[in-house]
Amino acid sequence: MGEMAEYPGFAAVLGRLVESRGLDGQELSRRADVPEEEVRSVLGGVVPSSSLLHRLAPVLGLRVVDLFVMAQVTPPEELAPLDARAGQMVSGFVAFARHLSSEGRDQLRRYVRSLPQLDGRQLSPPRRHERFPPGPGGVMMRLFANRNLDQFGAAEVLAWLTPVYLSGSTYGRIGHGYKELTPGLLAGFATVLDVEFDDLAAVAGLESGSVRRTPDPVAADIARMIWDLRRLTIGQVEQARREATRLRSLL
Repeated sequence: MGEMAEYPGFAAVLGRLVESRGLDGQELSRRADVPEEEVRSVLGGVVPSSSLLHRLAPVLGLRVVDLFVMAQVTPPEELAPLDARAGQMVSGFVAFARHLSSEGRDQLRRYVRSLPQLDGRQLSPPRRHERFPPGPGGVMMRLFANRNLDQFGAAEVLAWLTPVYLSGSTYGRIGHGYKELTPGLLAGFATVLDVEFDDLAAVAGLESGSVRRTPDPVAADIARMIWDLRRLTIGQVEQARREATRLRSLL
């Protein structure tokens, strides 16, 4: 069975990202300090270089590794989460963190950010069921992987933080293109990924503004902490989970 929706291609995606920010190719190249011809060539369908993606991401307000995924360019290893094993701890962290007050979440995030950066990257090649083909669903699952969430971790975190309640295997179907991406799904994804809905809609080939999102400060805070966790080891994420548990016990 093929993709429910074809990936529109990075040229089209970049065009929508640029347009939604009120830019054009000339202004984008000026802000990114790259030759305009290079930007124009990518908008015309040429595969972007790694150096160009590094320069474009901050101008577009996107994380560098996310733009690599949207461009369907393999990111360098140094942009991957530090410890692939730590992904199994993220949903447990979220389960406790979501109950905290605004002050408690601020305190927890300060704790997470205070943990030292350790050496020793622990990478794990994608398992067979995680080798997603090119397509919008595969891009979404790789964006979750950038946050150290596999399909089962994503299912748990989405269920904690959003109205999206699907099984882990259903996320696998999304990644392989067997389940359609809807505006409702993208709204939940945007919350956890901390990416604008319209940016994900560009990837999925859906209309911009087709869902009106109500800001959720709890989910927004935790989404940012999920990103912070990606630089930590499995032991450090467990420390962060214990701190979340401690803070919750004080309520």
